[in-house]
Amino acid sequence: MSSHVIALDQGTTSTRAIVFDHAGAIVATAQREHEQIFPRAGRVEHDAREIWTNTEWVLAQALANASLTASDIAAVGVTNQRETVVVWDRRTGEPVHNALVWQDTRTQPAVDRMIAARGVDAFAEQTGLPLATYFSASKLAWILEHVDGARAAAEAGDLLFGTPDSWVVWNLTGGVDGGIHVTDVTNASRTLLMDLRTLDWSDELLEVWGVPRAMLPEIRSSSEVVGEVARPAELAGVPIAGILGDQQAATFGQTAFDAAESKNTYGTGNFLLVGTGTEIVRSRAGLITTVAYRCADEPAHYALEGSIAVTGSLVQWLRDNLGIIRSSEEVETLAATVDDNGGAYFVPAFSGLFAPYWRPDARGALVGLTRYVTKAHIARAALEATAFQTRDVIEAVQADSGHTLDELRVDGGMTRNDVLMQFQADILGIPVVRPEVIETTALGAAYAAGLAVGVWRDRDELRTHWREGARFEPQMDADERARRYRQWKKAVTKSIDWVDDDARILMGTTG
Repeated sequence: MSSHVIALDQGTTSTRAIVFDHAGAIVATAQREHEQIFPRAGRVEHDAREIWTNTEWVLAQALANASLTASDIAAVGVTNQRETVVVWDRRTGEPVHNALVWQDTRTQPAVDRMIAARGVDAFAEQTGLPLATYFSASKLAWILEHVDGARAAAEAGDLLFGTPDSWVVWNLTGGVDGGIHVTDVTNASRTLLMDLRTLDWSDELLEVWGVPRAMLPEIRSSSEVVGEVARPAELAGVPIAGILGDQQAATFGQTAFDAAESKNTYGTGNFLLVGTGTEIVRSRAGLITTVAYRCADEPAHYALEGSIAVTGSLVQWLRDNLGIIRSSEEVETLAATVDDNGGAYFVPAFSGLFAPYWRPDARGALVGLTRYVTKAHIARAALEATAFQTRDVIEAVQADSGHTLDELRVDGGMTRNDVLMQFQADILGIPVVRPEVIETTALGAAYAAGLAVGVWRDRDELRTHWREGARFEPQMDADERARRYRQWKKAVTKSIDWVDDDARILMGTTG
């Protein structure tokens, strides 16, 4: 058997394919960004057809870059942006609307009405999730109600729903010519439609949201063979053997398999996951309960998660909306030209505040400005916002568990930024540890797929692959650390309670 595995990482801003060898090292990669569509304030969309076109290209290109053929690949693993909603016609393969991205808040009025009637934790016992626009259910309901003919077509059995994993796997396995409609337990657990205890779709929740069961994919384990690639032709016949939501995949790639093991991923947003083993643990401090992974027929493993909406996308915003940097990498160079934030604090609540606040009424705020503040200070404040938000969710983890973290394992593209990593260690007061392979999201998908087909024996073997790449020790004085965090918490209060009727009229979300 070949010892190579290819991972498809369908993310919020781009789609990548990475070929890994038996040691978990990167052999080759290919990547393409897709358009971020903002029809109006609060709305974020993707063209699912563009995502599929990019998927075909990156898989074929990564294989070519590695000078390999399908016979050299043991399996394909898929990981994806979670909660994003794709609805398409099973007969034509065409999406009925742009994908509604996890950051999209157009459904806030409907969610607000449901919270008023039922309470924010109405379905938390079943799903582990609060009522929020972040999750898939309200977005799916919006498409069924607002796209002409969608409701009737769905009830006739002609429409399919899925998060991006379902969309790309359906296309990979043939699309209209026999495509397989599946998802895994981690992605299903982010929809507000799956019962954590049964690992199946909840008839009660389907009725609440008005979703026909025929639209839904079959829920499978995270590590098992679900089908074979039909296209691109370069990979035809290779088994698809792993599916994980991106943050669960990163946890798998960090080999944080057991209870109390954790990781923090720095990407479009930040996501801290702490394993709870096979026990479903409810948070009292603003975290959510989610499925961490399930291998074959084993019991599912669960986790507590601190979800932060805007971190890496704030750097993208500095580049694309303000133009103060030309590339995302330049933010580190610019921020390093000043010693601190000059008194400026940036709360990037572009989609409200997620964990641990869960305040959809919050909006972005840049406070503490004086004539002294330059674009370098703003760049630094943007990086520091990522570290401050991470401390917020770590404090929630510690409140839930009663235990402090000795160190923080990190991964994702932003961890290449040494200025950010040092400040993260400083504001936490604990070491921050970056692995040799920071693309742990793709690595986790590869691990899940490789386990299913025997490339790796078991999870203990995977642990032997993890290697420390860099360690950042805290250098900030404790009093200064406390002062800066107090200022951050004060800045957060300035962002809350911004969205009112006036703001909703501006955003076009009064309905």
